[in-house]
Amino acid sequence: MKVMEEMLKKIMAGDRRSVARAITMVENRDPARYKMLAGLRSAGVNTRIIGITGPPGAGKSSLVDRLISEFRSQGFNIGIIAVDPSSPFTGGAILGDRVRMQQHCTDPGVFIRSMGARGNLGGLAPATREAAEILAASGKDLVFVETVGVGQSELEIMKLADTTVLVLTPAAGDSIQTIKAGIMEIADIFVVNKADLTGSKRLAREIRAMLHTTTREAAWYSPVIETETISGIGTAELADAINNHFQHLQSGGKLEERRNQRNQEEVVEIIADLLREWLNGEASEDILLNEIYFSLNKGEVDPYRAAEDILKLYIKKMGGVKIEKS
Repeated sequence: MKVMEEMLKKIMAGDRRSVARAITMVENRDPARYKMLAGLRSAGVNTRIIGITGPPGAGKSSLVDRLISEFRSQGFNIGIIAVDPSSPFTGGAILGDRVRMQQHCTDPGVFIRSMGARGNLGGLAPATREAAEILAASGKDLVFVETVGVGQSELEIMKLADTTVLVLTPAAGDSIQTIKAGIMEIADIFVVNKADLTGSKRLAREIRAMLHTTTREAAWYSPVIETETISGIGTAELADAINNHFQHLQSGGKLEERRNQRNQEEVVEIIADLLREWLNGEASEDILLNEIYFSLNKGEVDPYRAAEDILKLYIKKMGGVKIEKS
């Protein structure tokens, strides 16, 4: 108990080693993580979470590197979570995104953490949300979450971020890509990166045309910003757009709405995690659970009924309700 209290104090004081240890706990799905996260819940409520998503090779890491410099010049403390793809064979990840942010590694106002996706779909790692909460509690004003960059179905970031930035390049495909449902619909800000390449102006025009037909009545009109990470062109404009979007959310009551929705989704995820951990742990030796699986394998119950019975069994094990045997 005392050890946990000391750890919580160090995290909220911004101790880097304690923050790193806490993130490792959530990555390893340590059972003690729930108590730790609950203790950090009241801290970091004013932290802004900014999602950076887009296809592989769009220059997301280099753009984040530029944004770190821009927001550090404004006095913000920054946290970065960079999610890298994991091997489907070994489960390992190179975790190379931080290489592009080396200039900030010694800055005490910047904390960079790479995470492997570990086979998780949607662009984030299983522990990304919890890691963001830890960074927020440690005193970071802004937390950037850079997704894997898997393609058009990378939508999980919208459930986590206050502001979602979609980074595209002129090589992202033909004009049809700009009207496809999915990732194009979740962006609050569009970035055409590598704007020095041929076709960047055309891509920017196509995105604006798409926005004109889909968001004419929206209170927030998503800006399309052209950037060059090598020269830094457009970075200040992008930082202004991120700040403007946050002000828009605050003034219109949308910020509270987004965060309330995020809280509800987090509860659902925690329930799923608890049930999954129980099934993969002590439940494997449970006689009643094995009876349900036996009935399923014999064809006496269908998978939907089996799932319902397992949920009832879990509730009973947690001390909830009495179950009438059917």
